[in-house]
Amino acid sequence: MRVKFLATLLLSVILAGGCKKRQSTPRPTVPHIPVFTIRTDSLATPMEFVGEMNSNSDVIIQPRITGYLLSAHFKSGMPVHKGQLLYRIDPAQLQTQEAAARSQLSSAQAQLIEAQNNYERAVPLARINAVSRSALDQYKAQYESARAAVRSAEASLHDASLNVGYATIYSPIDGIIGATDPSVGDLVGVGTQYTTLTTISNTDSVSVTLSIPVSEYLRLRDSTKLDEPSYVNRNLLSNIRLWLSDGSLYPYPGVYSYTRRATGDRMGTIELVVKFPNPEQVLKPGEYARVTTDAGKIRPRTVVPQICVSQDQGINSLWVIRPDSTAEYRRVELGKTYGSYWIINQGVEIGEWVAESGLQKMRNGMKVIPVASASETDRPTKPAER
Repeated sequence: MRVKFLATLLLSVILAGGCKKRQSTPRPTVPHIPVFTIRTDSLATPMEFVGEMNSNSDVIIQPRITGYLLSAHFKSGMPVHKGQLLYRIDPAQLQTQEAAARSQLSSAQAQLIEAQNNYERAVPLARINAVSRSALDQYKAQYESARAAVRSAEASLHDASLNVGYATIYSPIDGIIGATDPSVGDLVGVGTQYTTLTTISNTDSVSVTLSIPVSEYLRLRDSTKLDEPSYVNRNLLSNIRLWLSDGSLYPYPGVYSYTRRATGDRMGTIELVVKFPNPEQVLKPGEYARVTTDAGKIRPRTVVPQICVSQDQGINSLWVIRPDSTAEYRRVELGKTYGSYWIINQGVEIGEWVAESGLQKMRNGMKVIPVASASETDRPTKPAER
């Protein structure tokens, strides 16, 4: 009986020790890794620029006559409309000149009537030789001279009336008006220190100049194969977007406007001008903006999400998940960014899986369980919103 009890006790100890051993060495778990499947997408060449915004047009308001500034009828920095009253210049001296010109015209008209009557009376007398031919010619010359004097007086009166009208200045365009250089009471006009009154900027749209290196410009043109003159590039750029200073995307896309006829101040650049509509007057001339655009022909490119790529001391790498579900460290050659993606020039093959998370814990040959990532449903198959 005692032997049976000892055998049972020994068996219990052995079983307890085996259970304890199994509990102390748990089986390692295989991590689930989101993967992105490599394939080509049709993309253009993404480009990014920083440039200054300029108004659609700037009109400098200059007085055409000289006089004392009587009043200004606007607030600096506020919108003005075409035909709106801006300034009044003292017209007293101009009105005096206009009155003198009007009097001169009346005198010339009276002399014309006298000369015309003399000539018309002389014509029938000349037919009966009561007036000599030379006298008739003299009457005719006086008549033509009086007619010329009237035309000259009419021109002088018209010029004087224009000058009186120039004493009142109206806005020639819709836009934003700047500050007034002179003050009320200052002498303004030609020959004074105030030859310019203010500037009005039309901001219905703004333009940004994009400077592209000549070598890059020629490569893009060759790849696009445009059947148009070299100064026309409306098909070279697409998906032109502007980013505000707070990092938000401006809602209205831009359009190509024109190419400047000469290279930029920086040697070796071609300057393309693009325009953005500005209906809410959000964009202000003089501000700097970031502009992104797609350039050249759309062609197949290999892309991966930026979170898949590690960059360390100039080395670009990612983790490829092989068909046997093991990890492989791979160096790659990067192109340009496209939204939240990198364009990969070299280093991966179509159809391979790339790990999206857990990169710091990866080791060569490590076993993983690949699962589809969210990036698979958000691929840049069309121009991306950067």
